[in-house]
Formats: sequence, C-alpha cells, structure tokens
Amino acid sequence: MKRLFCIAAITLLLSGCLVQGTDDLRKFVAEAKAKEGAPVEPLPKMPQVEVYAYTAAERGVRSPFLLGDVEQQQSDSGDGIRPDISRAREELEQYPLDALRMVGILAQDGVTYGLVQSQKDRMVFRVRQGNYMGMNDGRISGIFQDRIELIEIIHGSQGGYVERPASIALGQK
Repeated sequence: MKRLFCIAAITLLLSGCLVQGTDDLRKFVAEAKAKEGAPVEPLPKMPQVEVYAYTAAERGVRSPFLLGDVEQQQSDSGDGIRPDISRAREELEQYPLDALRMVGILAQDGVTYGLVQSQKDRMVFRVRQGNYMGMNDGRISGIFQDRIELIEIIHGSQGGYVERPASIALGQK
C-alpha cells in the first residue's frame, strides 16, 4: 500500500512539471541569454622571475639552510658521530619531539626526573639525564625547572651525522 501511495505521489509531482504555465519563466531565461555580458578584464602580466642556482655549497660556503655551527660539528671522515644502532630503543623514541611535552619535574633520592607527556595517548613518562627520546636519537643532556635539553643525531648535509641541540619547554604544546 505504501509503495502504491509513493508511486502515485511521485507521478503527481512530476506531472506538475509538465504544466504549460512556465511561459513567463521561459521568456525570462531567453531574455537573460540574449543580454550581452559585462566585459572581463584581461589577466595582469606576470613578472618574469629571475632564476638563481645556489652554488656556494660547491665552494665550501656554509649552507644557509642549516642552524648555527652545525657544519663544524660534522665529522669529516664518517668515523665520528653516528647513532648507536645496537642499543635497545626506549619507549619515548617512538614519538617525534613535537608530540611530547614537559609537564613537570620530580626529585627523588637526589636524582632529578623530568615528567614528559605524549600528546597521542596522554601517558606521562619519567625521564632522567642519559635517557633517549624523540625519533632522532635524542639523548637527554639536562633537566631543568623549565625545560629538558637533549642532543639529537641527524644526517648532515655532506653525508655524515651531526649533533643538534634540542629542548622541550615546560608546558610547551
């Protein structure tokens, strides 16, 4: 019964579209199409940009894309700084540094611990100097009232590894 009612309602609605009382609408559409549109302004001329190839790196000049004296910390032979691939990974090394935040410190038995929260699962971890965190082999070098400092090992611009200082500030989001 419902099906029959729906079919009848749809037929009635569609038959309303076939009514010849749309002459004024057709006239309006024809007039609108006959009008000439406003002229469109031409696009502005794009200035030619001078192409520049950066070649200072080939002459031994420090790259402007690296921080401070990172180049000076890089080992020349590749025998110097490198991550220890044989050590067991710590739990906070699965998170990038920007997904971690310092939420406080804790002093216990003469040892200062930093309290770090992961933004992903909101878990709080206790870390101390010498622990690792972040995805770039970041070893904690100091825990202070307002920050945790660490040294990361990253790929250098000339193929080796370099050490880079990093920190997480208290309350940093």
